[in-house]
Amino acid sequence: MIPMGKPLGSVALILTLVLGAATTCCRPSKPPIVRPYPAPTVESLRGALEAHQLAVRSMNARVRATSWIGGERLRATVLMLVERAGRLRFEAEVSLQGTVSILVSDGARFAMLDLQKNELRRGPACPANVASLIRIPLLPAEVAALLLGDVVIGGGGKETSSQVLWDAGQGADVLTVTHADGTRTLLAFRHQGNADELSGVTREGLAGRLWRVSFEEMETVTGTRMPGLIRFAEGQQSFDEGVEIKFKDRAVNATASPTDFTLAPPPGTTTIEVGCGA
Repeated sequence: MIPMGKPLGSVALILTLVLGAATTCCRPSKPPIVRPYPAPTVESLRGALEAHQLAVRSMNARVRATSWIGGERLRATVLMLVERAGRLRFEAEVSLQGTVSILVSDGARFAMLDLQKNELRRGPACPANVASLIRIPLLPAEVAALLLGDVVIGGGGKETSSQVLWDAGQGADVLTVTHADGTRTLLAFRHQGNADELSGVTREGLAGRLWRVSFEEMETVTGTRMPGLIRFAEGQQSFDEGVEIKFKDRAVNATASPTDFTLAPPPGTTTIEVGCGA
């Protein structure tokens, strides 16, 4: 019986809080995953990474790219030419408009043609400029590696140590590489059959996480396992605040011409020279 003078809403609120606390305290926690196979070595995981890098040198692909960076959702179909050395060509297409922008990089320089503004921007291929279209602010070779399904471990100087740890929450082996400048690269591998597949990478700085990437929906492309979905996030942000790349079709080790990674300004186009961070 509800006491006289006691508001019904207050009683309901108290019951809700009590029941919620009881449910929370009694919810079973997920048990840690035990590694069901012998622990891999640093050398074996590095070997798996290097084997993938040798097997996949370039790619011609069509993807659906979505970005939530800055709270704004941007989506486009992107045609990609990717070479491991950092040569990139991205052509963004929008429904009912066709190609709206093209970004290229030869590894050292970048150029981006905005067909809507009739404007060509070009300059050094630093992370901010490379991220003008695919919003992943890394060096060209680092972006190329992620799109090809792996990673450039370097970037923090000479490696000082490497070890393999077990992530009992995710059920993954983590190859942890420490660099001379104090940064770390963490590579998560999942054991599939008799092989180790790279499922994610995290780059940590002295003040915390710099970025992370997840390789998901693995599929076999010309005999090589590659991610069908790549998710990227900066800092402490979630993947829902980052970039998602969903592959529609692709061919690996396609041959491209060096001219595919350069752009000449079309007649009547305004050319703007930019620096890094512009």
